[in-house]
Amino acid sequence: MSPSPLLVRPPAPANPSLPSRRCAPAVSAASAAVCSASPSTWIAPFPRLRTKCRFAASDVREDYSSTPIDIVADVKTEKAWISIVVLGGSGFVGSAICKAAVSKGIEVVSLSRSGRPSYSDPWVDQVTWVAGDVFYARWDEVLLGATAVVSTLGGFGNEEQMKRINGEANVIAVNTAKEYGVPKFILISVHDYNLPSFLLTSGYFTGKRKAESELLSKYPASGVVLRPGFIYGKRKVDGFEIPLDIVGQPLEKLLSSVENFTKPLSSLPASDLILAPPVSVDDVAYAVINAVIDDSFFGVFTIEQIKEAAAKVRV
Repeated sequence: MSPSPLLVRPPAPANPSLPSRRCAPAVSAASAAVCSASPSTWIAPFPRLRTKCRFAASDVREDYSSTPIDIVADVKTEKAWISIVVLGGSGFVGSAICKAAVSKGIEVVSLSRSGRPSYSDPWVDQVTWVAGDVFYARWDEVLLGATAVVSTLGGFGNEEQMKRINGEANVIAVNTAKEYGVPKFILISVHDYNLPSFLLTSGYFTGKRKAESELLSKYPASGVVLRPGFIYGKRKVDGFEIPLDIVGQPLEKLLSSVENFTKPLSSLPASDLILAPPVSVDDVAYAVINAVIDDSFFGVFTIEQIKEAAAKVRV
């Protein structure tokens, strides 16, 4: 089986406000373009993960056929180059994703309204922080060379605000990433809690589901939707740390221990408001890393599948 085509990145526009991004070697049938990089810029190899999602579209087929090329390139296959853009990277979930990505040697760019976070953890210096709004972003700079986009965009407010941030903002991001040739998109969505359909008509849920639909339409074989429930961890707000894990972690263990007894109740409307186990923000982050590095990881993932995916890459 021939190796998969490598990414070719356009030259970076002259802009002193953003540091230069690394470039991966690439070849094509007509030409060969090589961007030089020092050995220190290459990251350690990742184990190949085989996490097939049973929610993936049924009409997706893997095509292992290939056409020989007439150019031979000396490519060091034991090294990998990965660069992700995290939308909302300075937020609770976004910062956990940035931190996990840095720990795995992945190049990270964050786009958020607040830009760089105020705290000074060591990993923060290894992220390129860009202050901006998704609706007015300079995408040609933000998406340059990205191998994946991760969106944590979402929030509460009135109906119009929720439809805009949960739905429209993510739809714009999906379509723009597709337009710029980013090969993978990962969306942090929300569990439906087994709610009746009439309770899922709020702007929060309709916005999220609209974004999911757009993503799976534009990225049928590489789009990833994670649907966690309550996410716990140590959340930093205005210099203060809110220990959500004090409640979330014991509750997760409790619900997991009685799962066999509560499972018959899962068919009851809105039962998951009580029975859906919380998930740690680190599990969500490492599930994202799994999605980033494994090309066979796509589709919609439930709470339990998020935990399983995280366990595959968590050290």
